[in-house]
Amino acid sequence: MARIVTVFTVRPEIDNVVDEVPANLDVQRKLSLFEKLVANAAARRIMLLVCLAVIWELYALHVDNPLLFPRFSETLVALWEALVHGPLLERMASSLRILLVGYAIGITLAGVLVTLAVSTAIGQDLLTSLTAMFNPLPAIALLPLAMLWFGLGQGSLVFVIVHSVLWAVALNALTGFTSVNETLRMSGQNYGLRGARYVMLILIPAALPSIISGLKIGWAFAWRTLIAAELVFGATSRSGGLGWFIYENRNQLETPSVFAGLFVVIIIGLLVESVIFRFIESRTVRRWGMQR
Repeated sequence: MARIVTVFTVRPEIDNVVDEVPANLDVQRKLSLFEKLVANAAARRIMLLVCLAVIWELYALHVDNPLLFPRFSETLVALWEALVHGPLLERMASSLRILLVGYAIGITLAGVLVTLAVSTAIGQDLLTSLTAMFNPLPAIALLPLAMLWFGLGQGSLVFVIVHSVLWAVALNALTGFTSVNETLRMSGQNYGLRGARYVMLILIPAALPSIISGLKIGWAFAWRTLIAAELVFGATSRSGGLGWFIYENRNQLETPSVFAGLFVVIIIGLLVESVIFRFIESRTVRRWGMQR
């Protein structure tokens, strides 16, 4: 019987000598001002907005018709005049006050419906059915009925804002809750959590990215619904906020002021999106590693 002999060879050690770094080679180089600006997200957005403003100004100069398309500089002048000597600040405060009331009521009702949906099967069927019926219905289409039910006061505007917020927030929150890991669910149930405590301590932290997305969508829906409703509501009651400011200046052929009102709508939307919601995300889901 043949014997198998295994021979082990010793691999010689090899020392790699690292060459010295040449004196004229920059191992660590300071970034230029342009490279620092490009690496900063806020600076990139500001540069993009500046480019859009320049394009706006050049296109308005090409059109050369202030009644049709005013220049960016003319819009800024009209905005300054409306803020300092005009009613723009008062109109902004009126719109934001109504928006916050409707937004808060919509979030509260969405929280109640979602709590019932994740706690009972009947509640889930109820929320699913209501969302399927009312979510595709434009909120502005309910304004005539709201004016019949609540009159020409602020109640009509609050009603359509609640409708625009409620279903978007509830649908995104329910989607986030249903996608929560089953292990987390079982852990909460093993600790005896039920009802509202189960939702607050287990489901909300796990589904927070979807909830924040729903809040952002609800805010966008509420903001544009309010402006559109004020265009109609202001024409009826001859009062209102930013929507009425835009409508009034359009009737007076003050196109720069119309663009100034639209500019304020955009600025408020950017501030809420880039400051408030980004701050909430940085303090929660990004810090927890749930979002990049």
